[in-house]
Amino acid sequence: MAKPSILPERERGVCCTVELELPQSRADEVVTVLKALADPTRVQMVLALRQASEPACICDFTATFKLSQPTVSHHMKKLRDAGLVEASRKGIWTYYRLRPHLSERVRRIIDALA
Repeated sequence: MAKPSILPERERGVCCTVELELPQSRADEVVTVLKALADPTRVQMVLALRQASEPACICDFTATFKLSQPTVSHHMKKLRDAGLVEASRKGIWTYYRLRPHLSERVRRIIDALA
């Protein structure tokens, strides 16, 4: 059985600062990404784009997920707003891919999903 930790003595009203692991800007980046990925469909979309050898058409996602085009567009907007994917248009079609220059921290988050 593990020994209980010995807690430090504190003086009432006197607090100590806690060392933060991340600067606030990086913490904000992580939160933005995690919020965008807080949906099972978006997680699957990001992983599909991660493995795709070329950009995927929005119609590919409607067929795969059996969702309407507006619903898929809504999911992609969330991913675009978080800076995870980028879109390009060709005629009436919109194609998506993971942004090629994601930060290493964001890449590790995506890799951890698989």
